[in-house]
Amino acid sequence: MASSTKYIFITGGVTSSLGKGIIAASLGKLLQSRGFSVTIQKFDPYLNIDPGTLNPYEHGECYVTDDGAETDLDLGHYERFLNITTSQENNVTTGRIYNNVITKERKGEFLGKTVQVIPHITDEIKSNFYKLGQDGKFDVVITEIGGCVGDIESLPFIEAVRQARWDLGPNNFLVIHLTLIPYLKAAKELKTKPTQHSVKQLLEAGIQPDILVCRTEHHLPADVKKKLALFCNVQLNCVIESIDADSIYDVPLLMKKEKLDERVMTKLKLSSKQNTELENWKEFLGKLKNPTQEVNIGLIGKYVSLPDSYKSIIEAFTHAGASIECKVNLRLISSEEINPDNLQTKLDDLDGILVAPGFGERGFEGKIETVKYARENQIPFFGICLGMQVAVIEFARNVLNFEKANSTEMDPETPYPVIALMEEQKKIDQMGGTMRLGAYSCDLKKSSKAYSAYGKTKIQERHRHRYEFNNEFIKEIESAGMIATGKNPDTGLVEIVEIKNHPYFVGVQFHPEYKSTVLSPQPLFVKFIQAAIDKKIK
Repeated sequence: MASSTKYIFITGGVTSSLGKGIIAASLGKLLQSRGFSVTIQKFDPYLNIDPGTLNPYEHGECYVTDDGAETDLDLGHYERFLNITTSQENNVTTGRIYNNVITKERKGEFLGKTVQVIPHITDEIKSNFYKLGQDGKFDVVITEIGGCVGDIESLPFIEAVRQARWDLGPNNFLVIHLTLIPYLKAAKELKTKPTQHSVKQLLEAGIQPDILVCRTEHHLPADVKKKLALFCNVQLNCVIESIDADSIYDVPLLMKKEKLDERVMTKLKLSSKQNTELENWKEFLGKLKNPTQEVNIGLIGKYVSLPDSYKSIIEAFTHAGASIECKVNLRLISSEEINPDNLQTKLDDLDGILVAPGFGERGFEGKIETVKYARENQIPFFGICLGMQVAVIEFARNVLNFEKANSTEMDPETPYPVIALMEEQKKIDQMGGTMRLGAYSCDLKKSSKAYSAYGKTKIQERHRHRYEFNNEFIKEIESAGMIATGKNPDTGLVEIVEIKNHPYFVGVQFHPEYKSTVLSPQPLFVKFIQAAIDKKIK
């Protein structure tokens, strides 16, 4: 297979959650800084078609792309680090692979052959490996293989990687294996044996890693690196230390110091097209680490015991805070624990309140109480998706005195359905991939806080919802002081609500956090943090 695109595969061993996504994104950033066009894709070995139907506790947040794909949260890292947009093609699961193969079998495309894992499943995996590199748009395609080497479910992916070396040829193919070097306190030494076993499992599958990236809490001495090189069959300079960092945004610079990009370029016979030295990145890190002020922001949600459930929101605060040299102390508070009796105690010292997205009734009334508290006490408020819907319901109940106002998601019989199921959602009986997903346009009113944040009247943001502001109530709600300041030009769907005479009260139906990156912080987050700073100063 002739290809001008270079393919890098990143596998993981010893344990999951070592940070393959961060290493992939960091390597992508380094190659980008040398003038290469790079994209990253994630192959997940679970049977769900996509993470859209997964509880956030299972897999962290579900990330959404411009083209409406519900994907793994690592795609968020790819976009945040590389300042690029990803798509449906950048995240593939075992479920998608099998679904495609079975669909072809039902259509008779295999001409009566027995359909098997090899070659049919592995061929389908490989065709998805190569898809992004086929039109020559990218110099390098980095592919992260989810899970751990040795997992039963990832075997077809590992076999497909083995075959890819044969398809692509040695100068177009590279395997980086991310592994763990644990430190035993009692023995006071770093142990290489888990990595040796992990590499042995890869070798049994027919794959020799080219580079080892070793996650560690302590620096790797020369003798440990030598041992790893000798017993894992890699060159000494291809044993890369990946020590725990203060921030994920330090990792590209740490990997540059370890010369990961140079090792990759040597093995793939690539020459730098430029070398920008990551000046913008260093400037961002400088601001991140040397804030001139700080604020306390409460993130109110029901999945707070797993912060990854709100990964994009947390990172959007990091980007926006750094851009105005402000440290954001983010406090994750469970909406299930909030009630009128403890409201003051839990929220009293906050400079700003964000009510997070979510689904279902659990913790809903706690969110209502929180919004009421922020509205009445003039605390800067930001509501995202369900957070915006909660703000509308709270306003209808407590300002318009629509006593049982609600969303038809929570109460199908409510006399005041100020939030209701979207028309096109009423006929849907399948859960997966059927919400309003992806980027949609929004027109902003010039007098609004949203306009002052974006500085333009037309924006595009990403969505993930089924229920919407019910326009039957718009006149009453607006006449009482909650204004629809952003609407979809095609459907009239209310995208943004704001309250007059409040320092900052903004609710958005879309997910602004998905488009926030290191080099392009999300404007609504920047303005929200600024409002929190102003409140604190007052």
